[in-house]
Amino acid sequence: MTPPESRTDEGRTLTSRGYRITVDDGRDSFFAICLEEPDSETAWIMSDTVRTLDDMR
Repeated sequence: MTPPESRTDEGRTLTSRGYRITVDDGRDSFFAICLEEPDSETAWIMSDTVRTLDDMR
């Protein structure tokens, strides 16, 4: 495991992408989101529990 780098948040930009992932030959699908730091190949997180704010209320 690589230890986290110590950096300030100034000037940092994150990008996000949404995905619809289909499995079981198209019988099932789910949504996912990926947040990443564009200048790093190791600074990213992906979640398959994407929900709208209305669903969380």
